[in-house]
Amino acid sequence: MPEILIVSRQRLIPYGHDRLVLLVKNALPLCVEAAARLGGPLLDLSHVECAVVGHRPMARVHREFLGICGSTDVITFPYGEILVCAPAANERAAEFGHDVTTELALYCIHGLLHLAGHDDLWPDSARRMSREQERILKAAGSAL
Repeated sequence: MPEILIVSRQRLIPYGHDRLVLLVKNALPLCVEAAARLGGPLLDLSHVECAVVGHRPMARVHREFLGICGSTDVITFPYGEILVCAPAANERAAEFGHDVTTELALYCIHGLLHLAGHDDLWPDSARRMSREQERILKAAGSAL
């Protein structure tokens, strides 16, 4: 199982870093199980880094690596780096009935599921991935 590191590279949006770390660490074994089923690169990684960033760095990476202007909520690289956007989580958390920390955990889980082999390019696969990330988030929260 890969080691997971959660780092904050933003100061604007307050969130519970320690709780985020616990949620994501609790979710990791379930994401590894998904990788065993789907054959994603997560199984081959020694470590994964989730970086909590702001809109500007997220928009820069989004444009540089994906050719898309503007910020987004999560970007996952196959070598084990996941960027999650704190301002996006802050803006969307209430919409989904979450606090910012829980929304960030959901983004980290989403990234881990990409590394497990899930994709969200098509409506059916996006629905499957969404159900899986919600199930994993619930299980990770129950373990706290």
